[in-house]
Amino acid sequence: MIKFPKDFLWGAATSAPQTEGAALADGKSPSTWDKWFEMEPELFFDQVGPNDTSNVYYQYKEDVALMKKMDMNSYRTSIAWTRLLPDGKTLNPKAVEFYRNYFQEMLDNGVEPIINLFHFDMPWWLMEKGGWEARESVDHFAFYAKTAFEQFGDLIKTWATFNEPLVHIECGYMGDAHWPKVRDFKRAIQVGYHTMLAHAKAVEAYRTNPHNDGKIGIILNLSPVYAKSEEPADQEARHKADLIYIRSFVDTVALGYFPEELIEMLRESDLLPTTIAGDRAIFENNIVDYVGVNYYQPLRVQAPENPVFPAQSPGAWARGYNWPEKRINPHRGWEIFPEGIYTIAMRMKNDYGNMPWFISENGMGVEGEEQFMDENGIIQDDYRIEFLEEHLEYLAKAIEEGSNCFGYHMWTFSDCWSWLNAYKNRYGYYRINRDDNYRRSDKASSYWMKNVINQHGFTRGERTDDEKK
Repeated sequence: MIKFPKDFLWGAATSAPQTEGAALADGKSPSTWDKWFEMEPELFFDQVGPNDTSNVYYQYKEDVALMKKMDMNSYRTSIAWTRLLPDGKTLNPKAVEFYRNYFQEMLDNGVEPIINLFHFDMPWWLMEKGGWEARESVDHFAFYAKTAFEQFGDLIKTWATFNEPLVHIECGYMGDAHWPKVRDFKRAIQVGYHTMLAHAKAVEAYRTNPHNDGKIGIILNLSPVYAKSEEPADQEARHKADLIYIRSFVDTVALGYFPEELIEMLRESDLLPTTIAGDRAIFENNIVDYVGVNYYQPLRVQAPENPVFPAQSPGAWARGYNWPEKRINPHRGWEIFPEGIYTIAMRMKNDYGNMPWFISENGMGVEGEEQFMDENGIIQDDYRIEFLEEHLEYLAKAIEEGSNCFGYHMWTFSDCWSWLNAYKNRYGYYRINRDDNYRRSDKASSYWMKNVINQHGFTRGERTDDEKK
């Protein structure tokens, strides 16, 4: 049997904007997603917007009951900044009531809430001032974080500041998958700098309050970088890509500084962000207690063909490589590479002082899952169970070799709204039946994971009768 520690955190992850619904109810103000959907609903799959997600604002007790049914002991979600502080200043009592009731319901059922502060849902009032490009966003976020700690610190002992900061930087300022849909490398770097400074200021706000007695970290999507070949040019591309996509974040939050080599790369292309005196000390003095790692697929790179400098994109240093042997999730298009979870695990052990970390997201999205529904209405998602088995086997190997991993959370618990993709791809242990009053229904993976939790492990390929229901 592949075994895990008895105190291991088993759970799932999601976010407020992807599950709560009630997007403008009870005093909540609009986020960028609310306004974007209002302006261009045709860009969203089936024109399903952020008000029509999984209805957790009204049905959270049903979800918590299912968490208990699965014997999960932890769950990560987020607070909506726009709900707690609709104008950035004024506390919304209805939001406080909702979140306290939601978190207490989890605690009463043996589920530890792990709460993240920002999951891509920039308040519209702040976006109108420049969003993360504006220096004032740093202090606005620090105030929001301080408010959340004060309102919920008695219930929440594990906090995260940001989920996947790379995503809102890359997708919003070097692509069109997030608002504001611009392509400007220098602006993207300024957004990244302010995001990481806001993170450090939130950690500072947590640490300076003597009543906060838990731990605080950040959730990073880490795709281990593999080179096309051992050729020096390909290896150099791998090294530069690792600096940009991995070390720029992990070094900063875990060691307290940006890599000097990265700073020089940006300086040579006149891409350095605007900073002010005293910023460096904020980073140095506010390293995290843990790192959450979201792992889905690796990053494969090769040397650029005709690099242009000054750099206009990361492609000046490395370009993507389509590995011909890769295995693809046919339902989503992403590479399935379980070994990558081991690579990241050992990286945390060997390069970052074996600091505590956990898998905060891992999973597979599938379009058209209803085709796998049996006569009892249960989705027979054997493909997801196999995906979990493969990744957990590599994670167990890393733990056995000393990597300080304390938990595994799958994305996600019940199917959630996935931004522009809405409900196109399903990820959950439970199905959300939106046309049937958001009814939750079982998938086979929920039975399988329940047994893993109770046995502290699993045997590859083995299914009990309960798992085959």
